[in-house]
Amino acid sequence: MRWVKVLPQTELPQGTRQVVKVDKQAILLLNHEGQIYAVDSICPHMRGPMQKGKVTEDGAIVCPWHKSAFDLRSGDVKEWSPWPPGVGKALGMISREKALPTFQTRIEEDSIWVGLEEV
Repeated sequence: MRWVKVLPQTELPQGTRQVVKVDKQAILLLNHEGQIYAVDSICPHMRGPMQKGKVTEDGAIVCPWHKSAFDLRSGDVKEWSPWPPGVGKALGMISREKALPTFQTRIEEDSIWVGLEEV
């Protein structure tokens, strides 16, 4: 694991979110109920941005575009949205259920750090 310092903890107050760039990866940081989460900023369903996604009471983030829901801790699919009406089943076959990539976080030296897995 390679740890990258992304921003001071004070720049992500409770209830806020921010996209940070780590190498070539855009990561969405969320401060939800005192816990810092880090997820891919792009929905794996149809590649829409997740920044304005609703966070549910049970700890999921919902894609604002297609309503697929992902667990904030694991990225596991909680609900995979059907394709919008009129798009058709043929196109729906292109996008199978995929988890939302997540990243480990830690607070150290009053800063938020994100863990990237070494390849």
